[in-house]
This record gives sequence, C-alpha cells and structure tokens, in this order.
Amino acid sequence: MEQLREKAIIVGVQLQNQTDFPSSMEELRNLAAACQIEVIGQLEQKANRINSSLYIGSGKMQELKKLLEQTNASVVIFNEELTPSQIRNIEGSIDRRVIDRTILILDIFATRAQTKEAQLQVEIARLQYMLPRLVGLRESLGRQGGGGGSGLKNRGSGETKLELDRRRIEDRISALQADLDKMVARRQVQRKQRQKNEVPVVCLVGYTNTGKSSLMNVMIDKYNPVLGKQVLAQDMLFATLETSVRSIELPDRKTFLLTDTVGFVSQLPHHLIKAFRSTLEEVTEADLLVHVVDFSNPEYERLIEVTTETLKALGADHIPTLYAYNKLDLTEYKYPRIDGNNVYLSARNNSGIDELTGLISQRIFNDYVECELLIPFDKGGWVSYFNERAHVQSMSHEYEGTLLKLTCRTADYDKYQSESVTG
Repeated sequence: MEQLREKAIIVGVQLQNQTDFPSSMEELRNLAAACQIEVIGQLEQKANRINSSLYIGSGKMQELKKLLEQTNASVVIFNEELTPSQIRNIEGSIDRRVIDRTILILDIFATRAQTKEAQLQVEIARLQYMLPRLVGLRESLGRQGGGGGSGLKNRGSGETKLELDRRRIEDRISALQADLDKMVARRQVQRKQRQKNEVPVVCLVGYTNTGKSSLMNVMIDKYNPVLGKQVLAQDMLFATLETSVRSIELPDRKTFLLTDTVGFVSQLPHHLIKAFRSTLEEVTEADLLVHVVDFSNPEYERLIEVTTETLKALGADHIPTLYAYNKLDLTEYKYPRIDGNNVYLSARNNSGIDELTGLISQRIFNDYVECELLIPFDKGGWVSYFNERAHVQSMSHEYEGTLLKLTCRTADYDKYQSESVTG
C-alpha cells in the first residue's frame, strides 16, 4: 500500500520578514501526509513578492522541472492558494498535477466530515473554490470545441460549456446552502433554548491537534460519565469538524455546557471560514472561551497568534478567555499549576482538570448567592426545587418549616422571595 501513495514536491516562497516560513512548510508536509501524499522533495525561494504568473521565478521553475525529472514525482504542492491563471501557467510549464494549500485542507475536511452539516459545509467550500478556476480547464474547453470550424467558433463553444458548468455549480451551491440554512435554523433554536434556560456555555478553541477533544472527554468522564457521550479524539489534523456540545454537572449542582469546535490552522481558507461560520457561531456566543494550547510544540506562541487572529475574524475576540496549556507530560515543566488565567495540565494524564474546572467556575458562576431560607411546610415544593438545582450544604426541620443553607442562582433566590411575598 505504501508504494501506491502519490509522491509530491512541495514548493514555497519566503517573503521578507516572514519568520514562520519553516514551520509553515513543515505544516504543509503534515497536510500532505494527512491526504496520503508522500513528500519526497522540497523547493524554496526567497523573494520580495509572489510571482503573479508562476508563483515562483522562471529560474526556480527550471529547478523544479529538473527536480521532477530526478524524483519522478507526480504532484507539486504549493504553500499558498494559487490563482486560476497561476495553476494554468504552472501546469502548462511542468506537465504535472498542481495543487495548493487550500485544496489540501479542503480534501482533509472532506475526508473527516461525518455529520450531514459538516459534509454540506465542506462541499459548499469546495465548489466555491472551484468556481473561479473553471476557466483554467483548457483541455476541457478544447475537447468541447469539437472538430472543424474556426478558432473563434471553438472558443465560443468552449465558453458556452464554461457558462453551463458555472451555472450548474452556482445552482448546486444554492441548493446546498438552502439545506444548510435549515440546519442552521435548527441550531439557532437549540441555542436560544439554552439561553432561555440560562445555562452558561464554555467553548474549547485552539489550533488543530492541541488536545481539545481529549480534554473534553476527560471532563465528561469526570463529571458526566455517560456511555457514548465521548467525542472523537485522535492524534491527527482536523479530527474534529463538527461542533459537539455536552452538559457538565459539577458536584455542587452547578451546570454548564462544554462545546468542542473545529481546530484552526494557519492560512485557513476563507472558503472554509465562510462555510463553517454557522458552526463557529457557537464560539461567538459563548460565555467563556478555553484556548487549548499544545505546550510541547516549540511553535506554540505562533499557534496562539493564529488562533487569536481567527477568533478576531469571527468576531469572538471580546469573549473572556482562559488558557489551558496542554501536553505538559511531554515537557519537563511542573504541572498542574495555575498562573492567573493560565492552567498548565495534561489531559492524557488526567492532571490539572480540577484546577481548570475551578477557574471556569469562578468566571461563569458569578450570579450565585449563599443564603439561608426557611421554607414553610406548605411550600415544600421549593425544597425539592433547590435540592435539584442548588448546592444545599445543610437541611434541618424547624418548628415553622425547613431551614436550608445553600448556594443557588440569584435568579432562583429572587424567584422564591417574589413568590413568598405574593403568596
């Protein structure tokens, strides 16, 4: 099976002051590996700007041709999103299949998408990527031209076919978008219901493969160990594409919703951000973000910046944020520990979860009140109500009713006091 994998050369241009270029190329290798493509060569160029015609300069293009002859690679992968004309010019020059970073990510998303909503989102993004690139299909236009007649006639026939293809894709996008909108509407109804119930929402965000899903599973096992509630957690890029929401009930009866989201990546295609916007709306409406960081990655500070910029693009940069520095078991640093809004932990070793949960509770449960309530015997329903929804420290039966010492939501306390006055 290993011999059947496609072999590729990766190509990148390092612009002036671009310090993350080496890690960006390494990530391109990982993206290719996730698509079952073996990278057997690499070509780099330093330049002031991207070549608008061939992406790389003509001299580097000659180097690329020689490298392809030496390695017999069948694919060339470029580290940027190529324009339609660049794809056309490069393919004409090297006679090899040309793909870019964007289509790699789209292919990974297409492979990983499990739910109907994620599949719709990926297909819309792929079609939107294809639409402006139809003009580059020169061979297709040539075949559609048919035999005989003038070159003008052939061109006209090809353009007619191009318009038909474009219209079909636009119609397909509209149909898929209509289906997606229905799912988005259902998601918004669910979200409004959660807001009505006033249950806080905590959202896990971060770069892809930092351990968000693993962290979520550890918290589910600790606080809500129900069979089948775990989410997919694998050591791979973009293992999670769908938003998963789980209820976390703490020992003191406080409850919040924990949301796992798709991981970010540098140069995340705008087609994908647009298509997944409905899913990522969960992030923008959260009460608290937990930014999960792979602390064992030497580039973790740069990955934090990428996630921060993506959150800003989504309009979620105003939401209070905690930082969960994960995978400390792969480092020499001591853990678990807390430093301000930062928690250092290991989801794999189940260490630091209590510390993280404590910080989350401090941030989202600030509308609670400690109180004593003497509930008359004829209002015994309130005793059951508070036993289910509050943290009751003690309960005793007095002459006039049941005395509760408890911590409860301010809204529940006000609700009881209001009924006591009117009742």
